[in-house]
Amino acid sequence: MSDYIISCCTIADLNKEHFEARDIKYACMRYSIGDEQYADDLGVSVPYHEFYERMAAGEITHTSQINPVEYMEYFKSIMEGDKPIIHLTLSSGLTGTFNSARAGAGMLMDDYPNLKIFVVDSLGASSGAGLLVDAMADRRDEGMSIEELYDWTLENRLKLNHWFFSTDLKYYVRGGRISKTEGFVGSMLKICPLCNMDNEGHLIPREKVRTKKKVISTIVERMEQYAEGGLDYSGKCFVSHSDCYEDARAVADLVEEKFPKLKGKVEINYIGTIVGSHTGPGTVALFFWGRERTE
Repeated sequence: MSDYIISCCTIADLNKEHFEARDIKYACMRYSIGDEQYADDLGVSVPYHEFYERMAAGEITHTSQINPVEYMEYFKSIMEGDKPIIHLTLSSGLTGTFNSARAGAGMLMDDYPNLKIFVVDSLGASSGAGLLVDAMADRRDEGMSIEELYDWTLENRLKLNHWFFSTDLKYYVRGGRISKTEGFVGSMLKICPLCNMDNEGHLIPREKVRTKKKVISTIVERMEQYAEGGLDYSGKCFVSHSDCYEDARAVADLVEEKFPKLKGKVEINYIGTIVGSHTGPGTVALFFWGRERTE
């Protein structure tokens, strides 16, 4: 039994069984699709496949972050006496969640002076934040103190590499990331944008790759280039996808073929409703430990 609690937001995009097996608590953000609002509850209220089908059919989605009072109530709900809590948030480069979590934690600590809550900005998203919080659970289980874990997470979060590609430009146009003309031309040319997360936790377009087959090989080439140890990489690898399992499986198969020392099989998860509201269907993301992000 650990003497502290690890927590994160559901944007870490791990499944319920994974969270429970690693003894990681989670806070649910909110989203709306059509006229209804839901908790981002790991696909319980709206199964992921249904969510992406509805997006593909034209239903509009919106997301909302957890406000400070809601964070305070969440932290209170997972309290176990005076056990300290360490909580990992979605990147501050994408949302104000980190500041809201810190404010909520401060409010609760005002009421419970013996309680300590450490809030960490993941500078990541989706199963990249999931791979980070999974590593935090490893170190907790190895006996690392919460103060040591807080320092370790801050020192290592930028070594978590995030790479994404999308095969449907419609959601780039809808989100204002590219113009309608660029989207039309890109679709005609079968352009699949390849993006990654920079050192401030922003999603940055890096390359325009033609065809799905080529972008699948290119994203794995980036892992060869940036992974710790190159082709001798021996850490874990996670992949997430927005209702395009076959594409995610193709990436995972190529990773497993090229990295024989990988720790276990590639874990494949859905991109959840919060990140997925912005990517839309057709996105695959690859996460691994490697060269520190510096730009």
